[in-house]
Amino acid sequence: MNLKFIFPFLLILLVCSSCGQKNSGPADYVNPYIGNISHLLVPTFPTVHLPNSMLRFYPDRGDFTAYKMQGFPLNIPSHRSGRVFSLMPFTGKPEDQTPNLMYTYDNEEITPYSYSVHLDEHDIRVRFAPSERSGFFSLEFPDGKEHGIILRTRGRGSFMIGENGISGYDTYNGVKVWLFFEPDRMPDHITGLSEAERNRMLTTGSSVEDNRTALLLSFPPDNTGVVNIRYGLSYISAGQAEENMKNDIGSRGFTEVAGRAKEIWNSVLSRIEVEGGTEDQRTVFYTSLYRCHERMIDITENGQYYSAWSGRTEPASDTAFYTDDWVWDTWLALHPLQVILNPSRQDEKITSYIRMARQSGWMPTFPTISGDNHAMNGNHSVAVILDAWNKGIRNFDLEEAYYHLKHTILSETKLPWVRGNATWFDEFYDRNGYFPGLQKGEAETLPEVHSFEKRQSVAVTLAASYDDWCMAQIAGILDKEDDHDFFLKRSLNHRNLFNKETGFYHPRDKDGNWVLPFDYRIDGGMGARDYYDENNGWTYIWQPYHAFDDLIYMLGGIEGFDNRLDQFFSEGLGSSKWIYYSTMPDATGNVGQFVMGNEPSMHIPYLYNLAGKPWKTQKRVRMLMDTWFRNDLMGVPGDEDGGGLSAFYVFSAMGFYPITPGIPEYQIGSPLFKKIKINLENGKSFTVVARNNSQVNRYILSATLNGEPLNKTVITHNDIIEGGTLVLEMGEYPDYKWGSDVTIHK
Repeated sequence: MNLKFIFPFLLILLVCSSCGQKNSGPADYVNPYIGNISHLLVPTFPTVHLPNSMLRFYPDRGDFTAYKMQGFPLNIPSHRSGRVFSLMPFTGKPEDQTPNLMYTYDNEEITPYSYSVHLDEHDIRVRFAPSERSGFFSLEFPDGKEHGIILRTRGRGSFMIGENGISGYDTYNGVKVWLFFEPDRMPDHITGLSEAERNRMLTTGSSVEDNRTALLLSFPPDNTGVVNIRYGLSYISAGQAEENMKNDIGSRGFTEVAGRAKEIWNSVLSRIEVEGGTEDQRTVFYTSLYRCHERMIDITENGQYYSAWSGRTEPASDTAFYTDDWVWDTWLALHPLQVILNPSRQDEKITSYIRMARQSGWMPTFPTISGDNHAMNGNHSVAVILDAWNKGIRNFDLEEAYYHLKHTILSETKLPWVRGNATWFDEFYDRNGYFPGLQKGEAETLPEVHSFEKRQSVAVTLAASYDDWCMAQIAGILDKEDDHDFFLKRSLNHRNLFNKETGFYHPRDKDGNWVLPFDYRIDGGMGARDYYDENNGWTYIWQPYHAFDDLIYMLGGIEGFDNRLDQFFSEGLGSSKWIYYSTMPDATGNVGQFVMGNEPSMHIPYLYNLAGKPWKTQKRVRMLMDTWFRNDLMGVPGDEDGGGLSAFYVFSAMGFYPITPGIPEYQIGSPLFKKIKINLENGKSFTVVARNNSQVNRYILSATLNGEPLNKTVITHNDIIEGGTLVLEMGEYPDYKWGSDVTIHK
């Protein structure tokens, strides 16, 4: 059986010189190993891909300390979740191989645009380069040895062998992922290695299907030791996978594919140019920016896409379709960053959300390739939509978005991690303005409550209050006065759980009684999920994103607000570390009770600006960047949920941060570099110049915006997109007067 040779044979001994030159562009500052060892939970993965592309690759192993790997997945369908297909090269006799090879490895090199590794026992050099929906492997085998490749599915699947290559499908969460796989030369034999049909020889046009299916492609020892493979993926069909491969890679060889990927990364990362800082700081910055381009992903294929919401292929028209977005993690900073850097893509992402809702009847919370994962609490897609609209992104149907949001928010249950209609829990909220918690030791009475995620009664109330505020703003834009008043009133529900005696948002039961006694540091079970979510009561003081003036008033005014922030950053854990972290594994990167490693905390250091103490924001933000974001294997403080924590770093290093998505403003912090230039999509640029900036000179003494004195800590979105220059005079000690004049509205 012949496999047609239809692209040039390339003997690849080295990655192209342009890919190997250190710092020939911002892509070469990226270190994908940063964070590959986690503090407690999930590490980062060294992902090789194009920005926001359908295909993502990393070796099949655990964290950096793992010395074994099990092959190379051909795609990672959802951020750090699932693998489809696996390529496993081998040396030795074909009959000695199994579909579950394990390798030890050394001499691994990873960039955003290429991967290279030496497999020790088999003496094989593996190289990989990505394209949008396709990939390229170059496998270098030792001379004089029998060698081959095992190609297998990770779930239920099937392969078909044709004249031009191998096609087939794998499954991910019930969704078929199609493959077209084309080696550049024919093997001697192709053997089926499914559990039920091991060693069954396949002939052209035959197929094998089982729970896990594998093919063994074996090559004689007298053949040249290099096998080049290009492959395409599709969620539509095997034929479309082949078309994707031809469109993405065509006749390019490995060097050209890797070189093109590098050019794309350099172009994307160059949207932000930095001057000054240390080599390590530039590495952390551009690595963070690279991680901000993993999700959402564009799964459009030749003007169409597979929709898990409708269960069929849909036309994409003139707008690409994006999915894979854990919005609880991304609405705070990643989406606002993309509003600045990629506004036209943000339009398409929001239009994708609207299509999902149109096809399913519900606005999703965690859309993935296989549908809505429906995780966490709240429905913060409303914040993403409001934020984009208020920042001038208008090429989507706001009226239709509002229709789906209103239906979802009023009809779907707000129980965490539960997809379904409203329950007694939701009816209670509508009547009483808060979600009831259980007293300690009280048995759960609502069967719909997730057994692990619990009620999260305070977290859900605060999330719903903010979502309702966003709904009120959209209703106002659309001149829906009754809706505006209805949702605005509900946005004040956060007050119903504020305990004036303690100054915390405190759980109360269905009879209105506080849950007592209560330790805000450790109570609430695993991740405090009985009442909060992944963090404790200290973190949730600062969650009414829409009502900070209200919070300041409830904490006793500006002085009380400032004092509580100081206490927050200095309060001890209240127990030994092993007890604390066994209960709060998400609460990593602590500074007192502040948690740098989890998204709900990211805005908090900027709240000092609201108390007229911006020098404290400047002090805290610099310390947090220096301490918890580093150029090393543990250089990410917590779960990097596809750009959540990285976007905090990118914003903070540039010197400003959006504390309330939906309000087109940014609070000024302390920029990390002497000069930061944002090259905007409209052809203009916004520049932050920090004169005399250094590791020591972190405090702002004075500021000008476009030559005019700036005595407040806020810049607007229009200030950025209209282009201009923010100049900050930096010093070693604070100027206590700059930015100190604040007004609080009750």
